[in-house]
Amino acid sequence: MSQQARIARQGTINIILKDSYRHSDAAALEKNQEKVQAPYFRTIDGYFSSIIGMEGLKLQMKEIYAQLFIEQKRQEVGLKNNRQVLHMIFKGNPGTGKTTVARRVAELFKEMNVLESGHFIEVDRSELVGEYIGHTAQKTKELIKKAMGGVLFIDEAYSLARGGEKDFGKEAIDTIVKCMEDHHDQLIIILAGYPYEMEEFLGTNPGLASRFPIQLEFQDYSADELRDIAKVMLLEKDYRLTPEAERKLCHHLSLLHHDPPRNFSNARYVRNVIEEAIRKHAYRLANRADWDKKDLMLLEPGDFHLTFDK
Repeated sequence: MSQQARIARQGTINIILKDSYRHSDAAALEKNQEKVQAPYFRTIDGYFSSIIGMEGLKLQMKEIYAQLFIEQKRQEVGLKNNRQVLHMIFKGNPGTGKTTVARRVAELFKEMNVLESGHFIEVDRSELVGEYIGHTAQKTKELIKKAMGGVLFIDEAYSLARGGEKDFGKEAIDTIVKCMEDHHDQLIIILAGYPYEMEEFLGTNPGLASRFPIQLEFQDYSADELRDIAKVMLLEKDYRLTPEAERKLCHHLSLLHHDPPRNFSNARYVRNVIEEAIRKHAYRLANRADWDKKDLMLLEPGDFHLTFDK
């Protein structure tokens, strides 16, 4: 996929994110911050208000924002400015919202004047690794140069460490580490991938993990969260469910949560189910003589063919 296509990708959905914070811990910390919540954290609340859940991530963003705010005040009174490193690791299974959150981070950090432009570039191994010695470093440096002032999001980053010592992916890793040192305050690099694979990847290069001080875990969604994701998607598309269709879908998602198929893709799976139901709905109406507005919006149980392979 071209860089332009990746940057301009449409149809981003609102999602629910579980987090590694315990709810009680997050609630206690939020309570302690109540006095400064209103004037200083509305920006972050605004960016994430359309996303359900994700309290742990919101809290971490508020902590980062608070540190940036206080560092600015320290600089104003002549104290040393201790600029923080903001490179990140996102660990999670497919469809848990890693790319969506990365885009929001880019927008938020532009608003906070951490990033100059806040543009978002998503790449994978194929766009970093070259075909001969030196080609990988060249390609990687060019992409980092294009990402200056914004966020470089490297999906399935662990694939760079596969292939052995002679694989050019190692050259990409070394180049990324070098550029992070040279341009640490000019862009933010986010590495993303499956949890276990990312842990292995971070062990392939000495000091790699320490260069990413912010590490977020995106856990699989609960059954309730999957149902809420479906409701948000349907509302955004101007569709509704009959009570029978809603019961059928909710029951299916509950079964999936308790016994998920291999490589279950969370929100991505829900999106695919809804898009298939919309196609079935269209075919059903096209075979009728007439219909009204309600018919054009309402999905019935027969529109959902809910099967999956174990």
